[in-house]
Amino acid sequence: MTVALKKPPRSARKPKGDGHMRRGEILAAAEKIFIAEGYAGATIRKIADAVGVSSTALYMHFRDKDQILLEIGKEAIEKLLSINVALSQEPIDAVEKVRRMLDAYMRFAFDNPNTYQLVFCGSNEAISIEKQQAVSDLGDRCFDEFSGPIREIAAAGRLKTGTAESAAQVLWAACHGIVSLVITKPSRNWAPAEELMQVTLDGVMHGLIADR
Repeated sequence: MTVALKKPPRSARKPKGDGHMRRGEILAAAEKIFIAEGYAGATIRKIADAVGVSSTALYMHFRDKDQILLEIGKEAIEKLLSINVALSQEPIDAVEKVRRMLDAYMRFAFDNPNTYQLVFCGSNEAISIEKQQAVSDLGDRCFDEFSGPIREIAAAGRLKTGTAESAAQVLWAACHGIVSLVITKPSRNWAPAEELMQVTLDGVMHGLIADR
């Protein structure tokens, strides 16, 4: 659950390989460099050196570092969206759907701390709103899929307080809060991740949702 902050060493030049595999290597290296050096310090040359390719070769996959950063966000949100879609179609109670979605969200964060920190904890102010629109729309779809079962819970009169909209925002914010703190403050003496997830889910779910 720790975040790699060290500057990646320069890799030896690599021969041409599978395009999909090389894109994955570029994105993985870029995550670490963006976190360690920030948007301004993450250059195409540094990313290319970390992967072991020339800058020219990297440009064959991505036109600039903005596209790399946005692709990292796109892939992360697509994974979360696919999880939410699959869970929303499960023949289970709406409350259980919400709990499983939130559990999957936190597990994704703990399993992918660099990605999570970059996508959900950082600022993309350096990238124009127009460039971010597609990823932003994808995030809205993901959140709407998560909100679906919460709207069912509200319609059934089971929310103890707030509306479906505010409850969805609070549930997400609570889970984001714990995972982002653990990821960005790894030196603190945190309880085990499984325990933190359990306590978080028990607290927010029991606090907002009434039993049948």
